[in-house]
Amino acid sequence: MARSVRESYDESQAAGRLRVPLAAWRWAVGSGLVPPADAGPGLWSRAVVEAADPEAVRAALRGPVGAGWAADRLTEALGEPLRCRPRVTASAVGHLAGAGLLVRLGGDTEFPDVHPDQVAALARRRDLPVLLDQHVPLGPDQAARRLGVRRVDFTERSEGVRITRWSGL
Repeated sequence: MARSVRESYDESQAAGRLRVPLAAWRWAVGSGLVPPADAGPGLWSRAVVEAADPEAVRAALRGPVGAGWAADRLTEALGEPLRCRPRVTASAVGHLAGAGLLVRLGGDTEFPDVHPDQVAALARRRDLPVLLDQHVPLGPDQAARRLGVRRVDFTERSEGVRITRWSGL
């Protein structure tokens, strides 16, 4: 039986073909070391995969680091005081990755592993507070503080429904 020749690869197949970790392939794509998908959404042509240098792909990945570590570095970069902004959370790192500001190296979408150099570059940006405001949703307490209103919660005991009411300060 003749062996079929694969014409396109998804990210895990490309990483397997080159015998590199999936995180290394994702970083190579995110950093521009490997061209973006050219055979469809999330698919690379055989020529692109075979042209990639496995050693360069492997060497480019330093890390990855967890979302908690990245959140701590971004919080440090905001400096003191945090100006009505709470600490950056690991979940916020997931939102930043979803917005395309960080490359998601692991499989977890909510708390992704990311590249430490990319986190450092994001932390150096002067518009970091603006980026966080644009891409990370606020919780109800944070939103109340930001809007300058008081949040009042109470529970309807007869129906078991939680009702949130906002009032001015």
